[in-house]
Amino acid sequence: MDHAADALRTDLMTITRHVLNEQTKHAESRGDFTILLSHIVLGCKFVCSAVNKAGLAKLIGLAGETNVQGEEQKKLDVLSNEVFVKALISSGRTCILVSEEDEEATFVDPALRGKYCVVFDPLDGSSNIDCGVSIGTIFGIYMVKDKNEVTINNVLQPGKNMLAAGYCMYGSSCTLVLSSGNGVNGFTLDPSLGEFILTHPNIKIPKKGKIYSVNEGNAKNWDGPTAKFVEKCKFPKDGSSPKSLRYIGSMVADVHRTLLYGGIFLYPADKKSPTGKLRVLYEVFPMSFLMEQAGGQAFTGTQRALDLVPTKIHQRSPIFLGSYDDVEEIKSLYAAEECNA
Repeated sequence: MDHAADALRTDLMTITRHVLNEQTKHAESRGDFTILLSHIVLGCKFVCSAVNKAGLAKLIGLAGETNVQGEEQKKLDVLSNEVFVKALISSGRTCILVSEEDEEATFVDPALRGKYCVVFDPLDGSSNIDCGVSIGTIFGIYMVKDKNEVTINNVLQPGKNMLAAGYCMYGSSCTLVLSSGNGVNGFTLDPSLGEFILTHPNIKIPKKGKIYSVNEGNAKNWDGPTAKFVEKCKFPKDGSSPKSLRYIGSMVADVHRTLLYGGIFLYPADKKSPTGKLRVLYEVFPMSFLMEQAGGQAFTGTQRALDLVPTKIHQRSPIFLGSYDDVEEIKSLYAAEECNA
């Protein structure tokens, strides 16, 4: 047994240690946020284990219900939703939960109420479960002004008011990417320790990327700026190399690659989905928050994504996010179209 190597392993920066270190920077902190995050981390570990066993445990297949968005619910969706709802309520630090799987927001019993609202997609990309493609959990955290007067308006806030956001990707490894407004850090689950270890400190997205990520099957329904941008990616007129297309169809996996390698991820509005397809609160906002914290940008086609004020909990929006220069390019195409209108 290599005792020296084992001793080194105890000096790892775990997610718990990292969050506690951040907590010490805030004198007024009482540890509530740290407790809430530890419950989210526990939920991620549980779902990771369930995803890994999905094929064996016959958790695949359909649960026979359809969720609010009209998508058939996989058994794992139902399980993941229950796991996160229970984990978040039992933390004693939440007052409102908004899940992609539930039509209405969940108001926590006053006796268990805390000062945080959590918006989340318990299992994004679940249609990919059957074929082993990376899927994930996305979450965002808001604070309420008064936990004794809780209304749905507490979650209908612009994304710039979020305290923290992150996602956990269940793929070849289990990776949790988190920002509490002070940069972005990535942690990988070490199965032998059952701990998330800091493996990607202070993630910064390259200023310009060589990859674009979009569902080109929708091309015939796109608006002018989107069509022009994609055309430019494939046939650049300035003599530069064309960009590579990479599209997985699982938002967590596509955004994770964009964050690490640079480039742009786009899910524009089109004739079929005039308001876009991705949900504002628990997909667009958390990913835009992370992208901006990593030095990138996020744009809806009309404004900065984090400035959008939602009016419904399951509201949708177009989104263009990624490297600063790439998003700048799409912004200038929309601005040009507006000038010509």
